[in-house]
Amino acid sequence: MPSSPPAAITLTLSPNAGIVAVAHGEQYRWAETALAKVGLARRPDGSYAVPLDDPRLRHGLAAALVRSAHQHRATVTTSHRPYIGDVATAIATRLPGSWNAAVEVYSHPLWQEDLVPLLWDAGELSHAVQRTRVPYAAVLKDGAGTELLLIERPGHPRDYVIGAFAPDGFDDNYEESHAPHSAILPPAPDQAARIIQDRFLPAYQRARHARRIDAIVSALERIDEEHARLEVMRDSGRYSDGVPLTSPAEQIAECEYQFADRAWLAFVDVLTHAPTVLEQCNRNPAMSTKDKATVAELHGALRLSQPACDEWNAQTAKSHARPPRKFFHERWGDLRARLGTQAMPAIATWVTQAEEFTRIAHAATPGGQMALAAPTPLTRTATTAPSASAPSVAPRR
Repeated sequence: MPSSPPAAITLTLSPNAGIVAVAHGEQYRWAETALAKVGLARRPDGSYAVPLDDPRLRHGLAAALVRSAHQHRATVTTSHRPYIGDVATAIATRLPGSWNAAVEVYSHPLWQEDLVPLLWDAGELSHAVQRTRVPYAAVLKDGAGTELLLIERPGHPRDYVIGAFAPDGFDDNYEESHAPHSAILPPAPDQAARIIQDRFLPAYQRARHARRIDAIVSALERIDEEHARLEVMRDSGRYSDGVPLTSPAEQIAECEYQFADRAWLAFVDVLTHAPTVLEQCNRNPAMSTKDKATVAELHGALRLSQPACDEWNAQTAKSHARPPRKFFHERWGDLRARLGTQAMPAIATWVTQAEEFTRIAHAATPGGQMALAAPTPLTRTATTAPSASAPSVAPRR
C-alpha cells in the first residue's frame, strides 16, 4: 500500500448531509481534532459534516478548517466526486428487493486491512483494498444475506467498483476458487444498478451456489473416508498403518468415538449450507419425480438432525464466536461425539445420497447449469455408507 500522510481530511459534497469530512491516516485523531475545533459534528458512521445552510459557511468556516488542519498537521483534500453515501443509496433504491446502504469509514489503515479476509472477490475490488488506500466505502445489503462493498475506483475520476463479502458460513475467502469478479460501475445510478442486477448478482448467485455444493460434497467425502478407515480396521483387526489391534474391543470403541467426533465436525458444514441448496433445488421446474423424492429424503434427514443442530448452536453461541474455536478443541470431543452419534442416521442418509445430491444440486444452478464449470466429482470409496444405527460411543475418560 502506498505511503499516505499521517493525518488527512477528505471533503466531499452531499445535497443531503452538506459538506462531509472524513479523517484518516495513522494519526487520524489529529485530523479529527482539527474538525472538532471548527465545530463540525461527528456522525454515527465516523464522518463529520456541516449542513450547506449553516451560516458559518458564509463567515469563513472553510478557511478556518484549513487553518485548523494545518495547526494539527493534517492535509486537506477536496474530492470532486459526490458523497459515496448518496451514490450507494441511489443505487440501492434502484435494485429489486429491499436493499439499503450504509457508509463505513476506515480512518486507520489497519481498519481497511480487516476487510481483506472478509471479501469474496477475484477482481479489482480485492486488489484495490489490498494495494491502495480506501478511507471510506459503502456497504449494500439486501436483507437476505447478500452484502456488497462499493468503493471509488482508484486511478479513475468517476467510476466505482463493487464486489461481494463472503456469504455466512465461510471463513477461507482469500483467493477462493469460486469467488466472483467485482464489477466496474459508471457514476450514473441507473446504469450502475442495471449492471449489478443483470451481470454481477447473477454471477455472484451462481458462484455462491457452487461454493455451497462443494462445501457439502467435501464434508461428505471426509465422512466417507473416515468411515472407510473404520470399516477396514473392523474387518482386518489392524490400524491403517498395519499395526495389529492388541485390545480390539477397546480400540475399535475408541475409533468409533473418533469417527462420531469427526463426522459431526464435517456434518456441521452440511447443516450450514444444505438447507439453502435444497431450497434452490426445489425451484428447478425440470426436476424429475425421482429427484424430488431424493430432495425430500435429504430434507427429512436435516429435520431428523435438527435437535443435535440446535444443541450445537446453543452451546457455540455461549462463547460469542462463530464458529467458536474452543469447540474444535479436543476437550470438547465428548460433545461432538455425542451429537455425531445422535445425528448418525441423518449422516448416513446424506452420505448414501451424495452422488445424487451433487447431480441434482448442479442441475439447479441459478441461471442454468451451463453457467458453471463442470461440477467437482464426488470421490467415493468402495465401502458402504455409515450405518444408520449409530456406533456405541462412550465418553472419553
